[in-house]
Amino acid sequence: MNDSTSSESRDFVRQIIDEDLRSGRCDGRIRTRFPPEPNGYLHIGHAKSICLNFGIAEEYGGLTNLRFDDTNPETESSEYVESIKEDIRWLGFDWGDRLYFASDYFDQLYEWAEQLIRDGRAYVCSLSLEEIRAGRGTPSEPGTDSPYRSRSVEENLDLFRRMKAGEFPEGAHVLRAKIDMAHPHMLMRDPIMYRIRHVEHHRTGRKWCIYPTYDYTHGQSDSLEKITHSICTLEFENHRPLYDWFCEALGIHHPRQIEFNRLNLTWTVMSKRRLLELVEGGHVNGWDDPRLPTLRGLRRRGCTPAAIRSLCARVGVTKHNAVTDMVVLENCIREDLNKTAERRMAVLDPIRVVLTNYPEDQEELLEAVNNPEDESAGTRMVPFSRELWLERDDFMEDPPKKFFRLAPGREVRLRYAYFIRCENVVHDSDGRVIELHCTVDPDTRGGTAPDGRRVKATLHWVSARHAVSAEVRLYDHLFSVEHPDEVADESQDWKSNLNPDSLRVVPEAWLEPSLADAMPGDRFQFERLGYFCVDPDSSDEKKVFNRTVTLRDAWARARKK
Repeated sequence: MNDSTSSESRDFVRQIIDEDLRSGRCDGRIRTRFPPEPNGYLHIGHAKSICLNFGIAEEYGGLTNLRFDDTNPETESSEYVESIKEDIRWLGFDWGDRLYFASDYFDQLYEWAEQLIRDGRAYVCSLSLEEIRAGRGTPSEPGTDSPYRSRSVEENLDLFRRMKAGEFPEGAHVLRAKIDMAHPHMLMRDPIMYRIRHVEHHRTGRKWCIYPTYDYTHGQSDSLEKITHSICTLEFENHRPLYDWFCEALGIHHPRQIEFNRLNLTWTVMSKRRLLELVEGGHVNGWDDPRLPTLRGLRRRGCTPAAIRSLCARVGVTKHNAVTDMVVLENCIREDLNKTAERRMAVLDPIRVVLTNYPEDQEELLEAVNNPEDESAGTRMVPFSRELWLERDDFMEDPPKKFFRLAPGREVRLRYAYFIRCENVVHDSDGRVIELHCTVDPDTRGGTAPDGRRVKATLHWVSARHAVSAEVRLYDHLFSVEHPDEVADESQDWKSNLNPDSLRVVPEAWLEPSLADAMPGDRFQFERLGYFCVDPDSSDEKKVFNRTVTLRDAWARARKK
């Protein structure tokens, strides 16, 4: 820990930990945990919790456990377990030998449940779930005691053991904590601890047919692992009194639970349930669709771990939920890729250019800088020939006053190459421009005129003779509104806000030949176009590139218009 950092500049979580260390509350040690439920893929909201828990442990010389909260076998699987482990490692964190599962503790949790029964603090209730809900009361009215609340210890133990033995169907009984049906906090009104589930568990198989609830499992799992600070998001603040009650009732090690604000982003949804609906409904192409906020989707899109960690640091840790504009994440991505991504030239909407005074059989290699932000990245050689591809948007036959790119009679610079002048325009039978005839000034090799004349535009290009064909996928926001969870009325489906232009495919773009050797996951800046990543769909025969992010916030510009 950096003791020179003032308490005012530290977030409230670290201030609490500082005070706990000073007071001796945690015996001079720090241990945190990240406890995902393996019922889906991680999204960027989880990344904030990962960064906070692992980051705090590293900062204070402590340890972080990875523990899977696998108490709901209907929705959990080993597939999700492995994906979560992979995503955490990709972010740059490692739990070492501290991999745990709530299911590791099922025997101990069961013993503690019997202890609570013997202490008169738990009972078997035979009401249906609907009856239990109806009996909880309201925030302003007390609940009603279950008619089974007065069962004897012996009867409760007998029924609970028979539940464990599989004698009863699902829904016949539950085990409830005996707290107070008039408690002002409704969660404390005899909450459910165990329910019957005749479902195979991904780790324990058919050993168990009763499974503990999250509220009963979480605090005791933290206790068994000697966690000092149970750091979780604000929706669990309401559960903290129950967390504390179980630890105190059992007389076990009692970690401190601290809640912080979630990471929410505009232009997307962060609910696991809604993400699952998008995947299963075919609105996206799987959990790793680059339009999703899942870590797998972001990775496939080309987002870097460093960019995500930077975002988590920027949004900070507070007690107030807020929504972060997607542009903050995009800026983090740009800042990282600007330093690390090598530059290449690519043409997405090509128009052919013929240099009429350049020999047909001649070609040459021109030196191009790989990354102006990183001198150690060096240079590469780019082939140049008589016929080139330029972006169609870089030419206008009848340009407005402030259009400085190529036009009839106008001269521009080709990046790393020469000055060229447009002399003639070729049209097809429909009047569409299909080819430009230009002349090249051979004295301007490297992009500088010996007579000192200047041009107002520098264009990227690709040699048509050497170009590599590729598919390019242009991804944009998944939704067309900033807050897609908010609908005008209850009759409106939140999916009605899906952006129909969130994916545009360019089936044949032309790239400089050095990109033929690019491997899946490699990231580049296509000059003047944005940052792109090689997709896993790529093959030796056909490269596929995903647009990670534009060079600037195109959506912000569009909103201003």
